[in-house]
Amino acid sequence: VQLQASGGGLVQAGGSLRLSCAGSGRTFSSYAWGWFRQAPGKEREFVAAISGDGGTSNYADSVKGRFTISRDNTNAFLQMNNVEPEDTAVYYCAARLRYHVGTYYTRDYEYNYWGQGTLVTVSS
Repeated sequence: VQLQASGGGLVQAGGSLRLSCAGSGRTFSSYAWGWFRQAPGKEREFVAAISGDGGTSNYADSVKGRFTISRDNTNAFLQMNNVEPEDTAVYYCAARLRYHVGTYYTRDYEYNYWGQGTLVTVSS
C-alpha cells in the first residue's frame, strides 16, 4: 500500500489550494482518511478526517470553515480556502481500514498508512 500526496506549493494569504492523496496497492473504499500537518519546530497535528463511507468528517478548530476533506474509492482531498500564514506546514495524508463505517480518526497513531508529505507555504 502506498499513499502519494501532492498539490502543495506557495500561495498568498487568502488564496486557495487543493491537496490530493492518491492511494495504490488496494481499493480504499473501506478506508478512513486523515490529513495532518507539521509546521517547522512544531509537532505534527491533526487537520481533518473523514469516515470510511465519507458520510462524517471532523476538523481541527483552526481550519474549521476554511478546509474541506473529501474522498473517493482511491483518493483523498483537502480543499484549503482562505489560507493563512499559520497554515504553512508539511501536510501528510493517512489512511486506515475503518472499524465502523461512520467512524473517523483524529489521532496519528490510529493510522496505518502515510503519504510522504507535501509542503504548503502561505505568504502574508
